[in-house]
Amino acid sequence: MPRLATAANRPGFYPQPTEWTCGPFALKHAMVTLGRAVEADDIAQTARTHWWSGTNEIRLARAARSFDCDLVLERCRDAEEARKRLVKHLREQVPVLLCVDDWSHWITVVGVEGRRFLVIDSEQDPVLTIHTWPQLRARWCYRDTDYSKDDPPVLYDLHAIVPRFRSAVKADFSVDRIKFLRRPENRSLALYWNEYLEDLLEICRPPSGRMQAPLSMGEFLRRHQELIVSRVAFWHGDIDREMIVKILRNFRFVSDTYGLVIPAASTRRAAADMAILITMWVVAVRGIDAMYGMSLGAVGGRQGLRRALRLQAERLNKVARRPRP
Repeated sequence: MPRLATAANRPGFYPQPTEWTCGPFALKHAMVTLGRAVEADDIAQTARTHWWSGTNEIRLARAARSFDCDLVLERCRDAEEARKRLVKHLREQVPVLLCVDDWSHWITVVGVEGRRFLVIDSEQDPVLTIHTWPQLRARWCYRDTDYSKDDPPVLYDLHAIVPRFRSAVKADFSVDRIKFLRRPENRSLALYWNEYLEDLLEICRPPSGRMQAPLSMGEFLRRHQELIVSRVAFWHGDIDREMIVKILRNFRFVSDTYGLVIPAASTRRAAADMAILITMWVVAVRGIDAMYGMSLGAVGGRQGLRRALRLQAERLNKVARRPRP
């Protein structure tokens, strides 16, 4: 459900606020590709991230276990063998953490297309990046001078984040999707990615063989977008239609990234849910005048208004589930 986000605890893709929190951010980014929205602050607390030493693989493994995942270490000494193992995990939609830049920084690799790797690097802005294999190899390579200063062995350590749960919801990032999210006009979508995902998981489902005639979000919006946009714009009266359309496009982008669909039997409820979500967003952006003797103050401010809108959504859902006579 929608919630208020603070600058220190935002729910999507954004740069790490301190030098020592790259580990929690890397694990957070791995989790979101598995359909789990986890806050970096929660990971840091579980991992006991330290301002001086950061987060090593032992601490990250502890945090991963608390979120029902295993951090599986694989060590290679040959660059090509390391690349093959990394690609194998990515083809299976298993995100991989790499400790790069002489073991000083954690990044998350979430996909591969040809020789290009899709990387989430919380030191960068935007954090969603694309590395060629030579670029990634140069950052990944570690020369273990502690073992031998004269002839240090070359190490390539990868840490696969393997879920213990059956994850039917997995992100399918691509070069085009990464480029789309890097555009300045889509910064807000990247920043609040987890909010979109959490709300979509209440409305949509991963595809299943048991599901009859499911609708993609694109098809759902083709059928219902005009109704949602026109009615919300009409009743609020002070919102640009194109702003609403952009939010709906964001929902579609996230839904398509995870391959989510809407069961045919749930389309009426989904339409009600989307209308309520868009209404809540419009009120958050533009505000609302007093209605029927009630104002934001009368219902307990924005939080009270959110509670009232949630109750309204529940009532609409009950109506939508009633069988037609």
